[in-house]
Amino acid sequence: MDIKIGKTTLTLILGDITLEETDAIVNAANSMLAGGGGVDGAIHRAGGPGIMEECRRIGRCPTGSAVITTGGNLKAKNVIHTVGPIYRDGNSGEGCLLVSAYRKSLEIAVKNGIRSISFPSISAGAYGYPIKEAAKIALKTVVEFIEFIIEQGKPELVRFVLFSDRDQRVYEEALKDLMKIKGVT
Repeated sequence: MDIKIGKTTLTLILGDITLEETDAIVNAANSMLAGGGGVDGAIHRAGGPGIMEECRRIGRCPTGSAVITTGGNLKAKNVIHTVGPIYRDGNSGEGCLLVSAYRKSLEIAVKNGIRSISFPSISAGAYGYPIKEAAKIALKTVVEFIEFIIEQGKPELVRFVLFSDRDQRVYEEALKDLMKIKGVT
């Protein structure tokens, strides 16, 4: 599913983020930047030890923040590591932290001249964020960022690379709902 927001294309696909050829991919990292399971482990395995070496030099990344490294052996030139919140009860600031994780990733992309970026569904795996809520927050944050950032430096392509058919359907429904709210059909 694709939509156009000004000159930026937002795309939802089913796939493997480690195979993306966008300028940058986003890693759902842990705060120690230590690699791990899920998306984080897959990116580190596919990208090779150079990514981990850079992560060690950086040291830490607080929840809701983001840092950038090279892409190592990946097709993407860069990896933006962001730390999403661990879901507790939905009333512990998780939503604000998830918004921040997406926004900081996009800010780093713009600052570094990245024209295309691929996201996973941050916090919706091992961190337990309910996928429907995660999708709503992710898409609303990204769409608002694209709508309101200065035209210069906007990403031309923002892609969500989703792990399962179910996740893709949830994101498609969330995007349709968001576009209805915005009056776009």
